[in-house]
Amino acid sequence: MSLPQVRELRTEIPGPLSTSLQQRRSAAVAAGVSSVLPVYITEASGGVLRDVDGNSLIDLGSGIAVTSVGNAAPEVVEAVREQVAEFTHTCFMVTPHENYVAVCEELAELTPGEHAKRTALFNSGAEAVENAVKIARRATGRPAVVAFDHAYHGRTNLTMALTAKSKPYKHGFGPFAPEVYRAPMSYPARDGRSGVDSAREAIERIEKQLGADTVAAVLIEPVQGEGGFIEPAPDFLPELASWCAENGVLLIADEIQTGFCRTGSWFACDHEGVVPDIITMAKGIAGGLPLAAVTGRAELMDAMPPSSLGGTYGGNPLACAAALGSIRAMREQDLSAAARGIEEQVLPRLRALAESSDRILEARGRGAMLAVEFVRPGGDEPDPELAAAVAKSCHAQGVVVLTCGTYGNVIRLLPPLVIGGELLGEGIDVLERAIAEHAG
Repeated sequence: MSLPQVRELRTEIPGPLSTSLQQRRSAAVAAGVSSVLPVYITEASGGVLRDVDGNSLIDLGSGIAVTSVGNAAPEVVEAVREQVAEFTHTCFMVTPHENYVAVCEELAELTPGEHAKRTALFNSGAEAVENAVKIARRATGRPAVVAFDHAYHGRTNLTMALTAKSKPYKHGFGPFAPEVYRAPMSYPARDGRSGVDSAREAIERIEKQLGADTVAAVLIEPVQGEGGFIEPAPDFLPELASWCAENGVLLIADEIQTGFCRTGSWFACDHEGVVPDIITMAKGIAGGLPLAAVTGRAELMDAMPPSSLGGTYGGNPLACAAALGSIRAMREQDLSAAARGIEEQVLPRLRALAESSDRILEARGRGAMLAVEFVRPGGDEPDPELAAAVAKSCHAQGVVVLTCGTYGNVIRLLPPLVIGGELLGEGIDVLERAIAEHAG
């Protein structure tokens, strides 16, 4: 690691130099672009972020599950340095380059299923989702797309329609793209139902309101991200997948946040042996550089006419080089196992907190995608104020945590998969004290 893996606070958070930069920001950056914690970073490595005031913070957010291999990972830095000296852009649609092909080959091998696959590369998760929907509609000749309660799929017009939560993502930005429908999601902490029963309810809703023969695709996050790190009950996903296969409906797995070792396997679908027809990826794919991908069955992807997929920057050579370096690091360091080790270290501590407090509905998650959901005393009413207070306390102590959830009442943890056990444990110590202070 290029930085000492320690938490060190030299000033209050944010410090004076960050505060000065925040004033400059207010005069230059659109107010609609917000930040969780207004500290300005100069260096980052492993599980540590260093700001302009010299503070070293424990990173339990990974830039929202992006820097899974650690910030400035040597494998990524070396690959990008070599590529940037050779050429920075050609546009793959004009003159292609080998790195794009190599990334697509890697994704064909890593994604679930042994069938023949094809891949197209893009810039962001939202682009990947939009293109997956395009592919599904064109391949099936059907218009309807089903998404789920608590889903988050992006901020573009189509992906806003697919996203469930109104504020801050959708409110005032309509009208939205048509032929998007919503089904109930399995939420074990709140509905207490089996996965099969929850899936059958969703399927019944689809068949009654749409009819299977109008549905191009069912789009789902195998573990929901922004919606609250909701892990569906066992058999929910396999039941949906079986129904899709029986009815000619394509199953699109949005693995943008869950992919690339985050949940303890290369992809969250692997945990239940679900093989999607199409899978969308971004975030952890390239160690911090902007890259996204859609990988699907060869017959679906090859049914798209020439020039119907693409974009000026999609599959940029620097981002592709970074992805190849990142994937190599994940393999060589077995970061799926590292994610499972993070779960083994952290989840029992979070569950012990939940058992001792009526302010925690549930501690949950897989791998290094873990969460605590807060409620008001004596019931299951969401308590976003408590989640915000706990997060603010952690931030003041130099630990970066994030909130999420349809109700804003969930603290989520997304540490880099390379974080050291001692540093991670210290971060959880801070979180425990914050919860005791505000929820005790």
